Amino acid sequence: MKDAHLTLRLPEDLARTLERAADARGVAKSMVVREAVTEYLAGHGPRAVVPTARARDVANLWRAIPPLGAEQGNAFARDIEASRDELAPPHDPWG
Repeated sequence: MKDAHLTLRLPEDLARTLERAADARGVAKSMVVREAVTEYLAGHGPRAVVPTARARDVANLWRAIPPLGAEQGNAFARDIEASRDELAPPHDPWG
């Protein structure tokens, strides 16, 4: 049986993610797509795609965050401390 040919358009960010996944595994992009489609159609549902960010992208986002004033910074610190008090203590894997 002859393989069917399919042309597929992807958003740039998804195409980059696909390329990185294929490169990481040392396989062709078409192989990654075939496996994803096979799994999806087999009833496993959509696979979660973990978004990736390059350090340059994170640095650009970080620079865009406006600095907090003293009052906002103190309120933020209080929120963090209150959240710590509400968290359950971590499970001791050795105990």
